[in-house]
Amino acid sequence: MQRVILNEDLSLSRMVLGLWRLTDYGDSSPAALQARIEVALDQGITTIDQADIYGGYMSEEVFGNCLRGSPGLRERVEIVTKCDIVAPVGRHASARVKHYDTSRGHIETSVEASLKLMGIDQIDLLLIHRPDPLMDHNETGRALDDLVAAGKVRAVGVSNFRPWDWKLLQSAMSSPLVTNQIEISLLHHAPLTNGDVAYHQMNKTPMMAWSPLGGGALVAAAADTVLLKCLDTIAAKNGVDRAAVAVAWLLAHPSGIVPVMGSNNIDRIRNFSDAFNVQMDRQTWYELYTAALGNEVP
Repeated sequence: MQRVILNEDLSLSRMVLGLWRLTDYGDSSPAALQARIEVALDQGITTIDQADIYGGYMSEEVFGNCLRGSPGLRERVEIVTKCDIVAPVGRHASARVKHYDTSRGHIETSVEASLKLMGIDQIDLLLIHRPDPLMDHNETGRALDDLVAAGKVRAVGVSNFRPWDWKLLQSAMSSPLVTNQIEISLLHHAPLTNGDVAYHQMNKTPMMAWSPLGGGALVAAAADTVLLKCLDTIAAKNGVDRAAVAVAWLLAHPSGIVPVMGSNNIDRIRNFSDAFNVQMDRQTWYELYTAALGNEVP
């Protein structure tokens, strides 16, 4: 599988296995999770996406149990995790209100908890999960720089940031922000025209795409819309399923979008790499875009 270079010390697989719903359904035992990871690894998918808040702050520990029970697995994967969302559940149950915290103290505490729960010495990529309207960019920037300097994280980035949020934080840092994980799919295509994709394409900073299948809406629904019918027609021509076509549409973009694929279904994981087998020429791409827009381009 292709690799996406973030810096001289870190690259990601072109497709990422996301653990957002790890504890939501299915078997989350170490053995079951390892089986899913091995299926991903067999396809060259080596990057695992996490966040401290996933599973009510439990997902990192579940993943850590898998790593502890499988010697050598840690060395075969890149681990992405995130911090700054404080929700009144789990270890933050005493919080009065859901909020964001990009203070040095919270970031450092979150990183230490992530390292401990996953049983690792270093996070490959740490992302600030959501833009914090109360962020002191100088404090946050120094905290991230210090974590890189201390070797606790290899690289840092952000998630859901707009270009101005990115520029504000980067202005206070010596370490480069290496990626922005944003929502982008055929059902959420505004980033293609609102400046988000253009900004990162211009600056050669790869984007990770969360919810590339529209939260499952592109695969779970019956083919009763123009978009879903278009996906099915192209899927049939290529001998793949609808999901593969939707992901291939993202992969075809010249900015180098990295889809984060979340599933606990091992058969679906086994088919992730089918997206690379889809013939996605310019007119096919625009057929899908037109269907997503609901009208032809101007």
